[in-house]
Amino acid sequence: MMNIIIEKAQESDIDALSQFYDEVNDYLASHINYPEWKRGIYPARDTAENAVLEGTAYAARENGRIIGSFILRQVPENGYEKADWHFPSDYDNIIVVYTLAVHPDYSGKGVGRQLVDFVVDYGRKKGMKAVRLDVYEKNEPAIRLYQKCGFQYIDTVDLGYGKYGLDKFALFQKLL
Repeated sequence: MMNIIIEKAQESDIDALSQFYDEVNDYLASHINYPEWKRGIYPARDTAENAVLEGTAYAARENGRIIGSFILRQVPENGYEKADWHFPSDYDNIIVVYTLAVHPDYSGKGVGRQLVDFVVDYGRKKGMKAVRLDVYEKNEPAIRLYQKCGFQYIDTVDLGYGKYGLDKFALFQKLL
């Protein structure tokens, strides 16, 4: 059993998070790139810097090494308003997950599930009503993970990333 510690990332983690993103993107470039992420574009160093500085980045570590990460905000992506989420909210009581990633060395070892479970637990402790997220519609492994974790499919929408070849994103929600 891995001893994984998940905590808010600090400014001192920016270099390691940036390297983590590069390693994930390098792996995706030579394998099936389900999320269609690209090194230097997304996620990249600026993704890490912005999230750490706004206090929304989280890192999962094993023996000090970042093996997973995600960003938690209470701000939806542009395009979320196109969906019927089945209850009204101004996002004061909703967490939105961004950029959930697991290092390829740890793929298939339950790390993604631990990250999602952490987010759900965190949301419950903070008194949130739901966790929402979007997934590129062809990212089948992520879609399976979220469904296994009890997230419900809401809709498929255009989030405005067509210039990157990413036309449609599946929206998911888990009520807490």
